[in-house]
Amino acid sequence: MSHRANENDMNKPLFSFEFFPPQTPEGVEKLAATRKQLAQLKPEFFSVTFGAGGSTQDRTLETIRQIKAEGYNAAPHLSCIGATRDNIRAMLNTYKDMGIKRIVALRGDLPSGMGSIGEFQYANELVSFIRAQTGEHFHIEVAAYPEFHPQAKSAHDDMLNFKRKIAAGANSAITQYFYNADSYFYFVEECRKLGVTAPIVPGIMPIVKFAQLARFSDACGAEIPRWMRRTLEGYGDDAESVRAFAQDVVTALCERLLKGGAPGLHFYTLNQAAPTLAIWQRLGLPR
Repeated sequence: MSHRANENDMNKPLFSFEFFPPQTPEGVEKLAATRKQLAQLKPEFFSVTFGAGGSTQDRTLETIRQIKAEGYNAAPHLSCIGATRDNIRAMLNTYKDMGIKRIVALRGDLPSGMGSIGEFQYANELVSFIRAQTGEHFHIEVAAYPEFHPQAKSAHDDMLNFKRKIAAGANSAITQYFYNADSYFYFVEECRKLGVTAPIVPGIMPIVKFAQLARFSDACGAEIPRWMRRTLEGYGDDAESVRAFAQDVVTALCERLLKGGAPGLHFYTLNQAAPTLAIWQRLGLPR
């Protein structure tokens, strides 16, 4: 069920939570418990990631099935690199038959050792294909990069890539995580100048372990501001201080984004409830 029941709800921020498909029975159990806790916050949807080249395809599908069976809105990620039109078409039909109404359409990564890029090169081609196959059935989310995609030739080039995805038929976008609110506001402003009016929802990464965050950030091009990096490094193995500082920083970021007009927040939960719940509570959001 959607939580936007009437016109009065249209301007309320939307919240969503992202999971990755678990690999073990213990992981499945843990994610079910996480989901139960986060479901109390009445998110608009839960999204589930899709491994490079479709490597987690079956587990993504199974996790989506479980979320749907529990009565929540589910949004599978669909990545086109390494994929054929036939297998994307088959997956779209499967999700349509399950009653899924939202898809996160991504270019994705080519897994190491896989030679073929597949029949799609860019996310805008995937968005066009979804629209051609399924009309308006799906609400299509795409990715946005306020600090720009690490493989983009230039900032302007990345903006044009984003515009192409929206023009191809995407309804809205979720950003890569970031810790500098100005980069988000600048990105949105530049998009508006290009005539892109679609909602752009900030992606929020709660900080649990600094080493893990640094690894993620180096790989995906998300910047950890120097003052944050040095402060977190300074805490070393003091997990309590890392947690307290991280909650302060991420809560302040979320407050600024919402006050500045962000249409909602999308939390990268890493399959844990506690870090997101703590930020939610500090923001004073409804439970």
